[in-house]
Formats: sequence, structure tokens, C-alpha cells
Amino acid sequence: MGFQTTPKPKTPLGLHRILSPAAGVKVLPICLGGISIGHEWKFYTGKNEETFKLLDTFYDIGGNFIDTANLYNNQESEKLIGQWMEERDVRDQIVIATKYSAGYHAFGDSPEPLQSNFTGNCAKSMHISVRDRLKKLRTDYIDILHVHWWDYATPVEEMMRGLQVLVVQGKVLYLGISSTPAWIVVKANAYARQHGRTPFCVYQGNWNAALRDMEGDVIPMCEDQDMAIVSWGSLGTGLLLTTRQRKEREADSDAPKSQISEVALKTGEALE
Repeated sequence: MGFQTTPKPKTPLGLHRILSPAAGVKVLPICLGGISIGHEWKFYTGKNEETFKLLDTFYDIGGNFIDTANLYNNQESEKLIGQWMEERDVRDQIVIATKYSAGYHAFGDSPEPLQSNFTGNCAKSMHISVRDRLKKLRTDYIDILHVHWWDYATPVEEMMRGLQVLVVQGKVLYLGISSTPAWIVVKANAYARQHGRTPFCVYQGNWNAALRDMEGDVIPMCEDQDMAIVSWGSLGTGLLLTTRQRKEREADSDAPKSQISEVALKTGEALE
């Protein structure tokens, strides 16, 4: 009797790839960004009335990689993603990446008066944020936890010790870092490896045809550190438009409203 073969995916996007040389988890090559999932930030991200339809379509074509963060759409992004995973019973099929560092407690109807430890990279901010992330996402583990940005205050050693505690507890499986200088990432990974802790395996940064700063030192750093690269703003946060697309957006009252830089204008024209 032969082994049962795995069914072929519906589309080539269902052919998942290993995330990085330092992480064996398998993901869709395209990560679905969750910043526009929800309604709280519709002025900037546009209306999104059919969140579950979007997530269902992504899942049906083989999508299993979703990125969000603690403050996206005033936490509504995580809430809706968590609800969708629970109702569809797909949690373990999905690779969820979320982030801490941003002061998400500052948003809402009645923010606490003392906000200093709800933001940044310190152990307390990390602990509080991950506790809340698990509740919002309706799960007992996060696949990838990103440091959202470097706060230039927390010792690297404190951050890496705190992240390791989460890994040992099984609350986090893999570690990522976003929008942080390359030398900080190298220092953090060196500390982790020297002390038997978990290094970062993925870097997230703003990289597109109009913004190529990452090509200077971040991308070579990722190659050296065996880290995957997940770009955000790959389409210039929707600003890399042809002349026709730009005019259509300006005429659409429901479209997100953003200032388009001269660089984005010229890049869009070059791509026509």
C-alpha cells in the first residue's frame, strides 16, 4: 500500500516556501498585510467592509502568511483576524506575524493616564503586548513576533532575554525585527547565539521601487545573518500609481487620502 499523496494546490501560490535558512516554517511567498483590516483607520487605508471575504479568498488560493501589529486599526485588525481563524477553524494552518513596540494603549475612548511602559522594546512593554495579542488573536501562540522598531533606549540584552522567555514558554515560535538599523540586528543576533538564545530569522522593512535604502546595508546583513526579508510598502503604500490611477483615486471619495511625494510621482510615471 502506497502513501497518500498530498493534493495539488489550486494555484501556484499554494506552493509554500521555507521562510529562511534560520527558520523551517513554510509560508506563501506573498504575505498579506493586515494594516487595512478593520474600519478604524479607513480615512488612511480605505474602506474594507468585507474582511472575511478578503481572508477567505487569500486562504482559498493557498495563502497562509498574515502580518499584523498591536496597533493596526486600533487593534481591530488582530481582533478580526483572530475571529476569522476561530470561526473557520484554520488557526494551525496560518502563520501569523504580529508586532510589539508601538503604544497601542494610547488609542481608544479612555486611554490610561500613564502610558510610558506601553511602548518601546522593554520587557514590560513586551509582556503586556504579547498578553494582549494572544487574547485579540484568539490563540495560545504567535508564529512570528516582530520588534516593530528600535526604541534607542532598551538594552539589547534585556530585549533578547525577554524574547527568549516567550519562546521557552511556547507563546512565540520565531522572532523577527522591523525598521531597525542593521548594526543593532547583528548585535542582537550575536548576543543570542553566544548565550544560547533565539536569534532573529526575519527582517521587515520598507522596500519598493521608489525607496531602496534597504539595499545599502540591511539586505547584505540579512544575507549574512540567514534572515528572510518581508517588505512592507511594496507598492509604496498604494502611492506608486500611473497617471490614470492617480486621477481615479482623486475622484473617488472613498479612496484613502495621502500626500504623494515627487519621488513616488516620478516612479509611477516610469512604471507606466
